[in-house]
Amino acid sequence: MSKKWIVITPLLVFVLLCGFLLKGLFSDPRELQSGRVNQPLPAFDLPDLMDPDKRWTNADLQGQTYLLNVWGTWCPTCLAELGYLTELREQGVSIVGLYYEQGYDPDFDGQFNLAALQQEVRDMLARAGDPYQFNMLDLDRQFLLDLGVSGAPETFLIDSEGKVLVHHTGDINQRVWRAKFAPLMQEAQ
Repeated sequence: MSKKWIVITPLLVFVLLCGFLLKGLFSDPRELQSGRVNQPLPAFDLPDLMDPDKRWTNADLQGQTYLLNVWGTWCPTCLAELGYLTELREQGVSIVGLYYEQGYDPDFDGQFNLAALQQEVRDMLARAGDPYQFNMLDLDRQFLLDLGVSGAPETFLIDSEGKVLVHHTGDINQRVWRAKFAPLMQEAQ
C-alpha cells in the first residue's frame, strides 16, 4: 500500500500543478478581480485638491452616475487618457478625480508641498484637457486602500445609489469605453 502512494502522490501533485498552470494560461491578466464591484463605494471624507478647505463625501455625489478616476501628474498613462476623458465630459459624462500622490508616504514624516502639487496639476490639465468636475486628495491613502487601488490610472463607474459597477485598471480609451463602460452607463442612467 505504501508503494502505491509513493507512485500516486507525485502524479497527483503533477496533475494539480498542470491544472493550475493551464487555468493561468487561459486567464486574462488585464482583468482585475475587484471585491468592490457590485458593492457600495466605501465612505469617504476627503479635501478638494485645489481648495483644501472644501471637503467631499459620499453624500455630495449621491443621486448621480459618475466615473471616479484615480490619476497623478507623475503617471504617463494618466496623461495619455486625459484627452479622451475630456471628450467624455464634453458628452455629458460626470468625472471625479481622485489624485494619487506618489511622492508622499503617510508612514514617514515627509514634507508635502501642496502649492507645488496644485501648480503641477493646473499645468498638466491645461496642457492635456481637464475632464474633472473636481479632484479629491487622499494623502493618507485610506480611501485608495479601501477601494483596492494598486496604482494609476484606475477608474470606477459608480451608479446613482453609490454602487461600484466597474473597476478598470489602465487607461480609458474608446475601445475600453465601448466594451466596459458605455453599456453599463446607459443602464445606470
